[in-house]
Amino acid sequence: MRFLIINPGATSTKIAVYEDLKEVMRVGIDHDAAEMDKYARIPDQMPFRRDVILKTLEEKGYKLEDFDAICGRGGLLKHIPSGTYKVNDAVIRDILNPPYGEHAANLGSYLAKELGDKVGIPAFFVDPVSVDELEDVARYSGLKGMERQSFFHPLNQKAVARKAAEELGKAYEELNLIVVHLGGGVSVGAHKHGRVIDVNNVKDDGAMGMDRGGNLPANALVDLCFSGKTKAEVKKIIGHEAGVFSYTGTKDFRTVENKAFDEGDKECLGAFRAIAYQLAKDIGAMAAVLHYDVDAIVYTGGMAYSERFCNEISSYVNKIAPIMRFPGEEEMAALAAGAYRAMKNGDYKIYE
Repeated sequence: MRFLIINPGATSTKIAVYEDLKEVMRVGIDHDAAEMDKYARIPDQMPFRRDVILKTLEEKGYKLEDFDAICGRGGLLKHIPSGTYKVNDAVIRDILNPPYGEHAANLGSYLAKELGDKVGIPAFFVDPVSVDELEDVARYSGLKGMERQSFFHPLNQKAVARKAAEELGKAYEELNLIVVHLGGGVSVGAHKHGRVIDVNNVKDDGAMGMDRGGNLPANALVDLCFSGKTKAEVKKIIGHEAGVFSYTGTKDFRTVENKAFDEGDKECLGAFRAIAYQLAKDIGAMAAVLHYDVDAIVYTGGMAYSERFCNEISSYVNKIAPIMRFPGEEEMAALAAGAYRAMKNGDYKIYE
């Protein structure tokens, strides 16, 4: 079977072709930021990105009729259990009227269905960022009516967790793992026998990310909200201008590391050590969630390429469990695997 895989980012669209579980083609299509700014809403970008994908496929010698199914990345949909889902009209309605806000990832399912419908083949998405497997106790915050929510990197976390399980010679569902996604956004999940029962996500809590504030002091945040700034301005600050960027002026982790250790930049060194320190605290918290019965701590994401950074985190937590490192991300392979299971075994769910 042949699958087209679509993974949209803010100013790029990654596409790949898989034959069963083997990747045979991958292309990263960059989009001009000014071009993206022309669209009032992210869903409005769909026709532009669709046409670019079709042009790229033609250049690579493919047409839509060559594929058995299309799988796109899932976005900020309603909270749903982990799994592969068929894209139906309810999915498209929630992409056009997103319950938790707009995100480039929302376009993955939209594009998959738009292209699939052209030739009558199914469209799927796998483990969107709104996957929710939290235990009830994890939903409590400190104020009734303000429950903690599950937003993280389940597509990559789940894929890497299964990869770690394979190396450990056990099924994912048999293990307790702490998976640490180290990207522009960071998330630390407690995986208990195949379910992410708690997670720290940088959208609301936990360690800061490269440009997100994470768990900010509540009273200071209230003061910021009443400092004369609008709601949109505050959200922009804590979601795009906070984190490591607020200390260093860059959102590039490699620049931070190089300046810290090659140039002796004190701000970069402080931020480097602080994000590792905060992530270690999150890992310790997830170890407690798992009653300190942890088979492995697993690092993944772009920052996991830095051995120095991973060692900095491990210096705090290596007594908890063995450390495993899988740099980069497995998103394209995870999407292909989900489509493969759906087509081969009928292993998919219906979004309602």
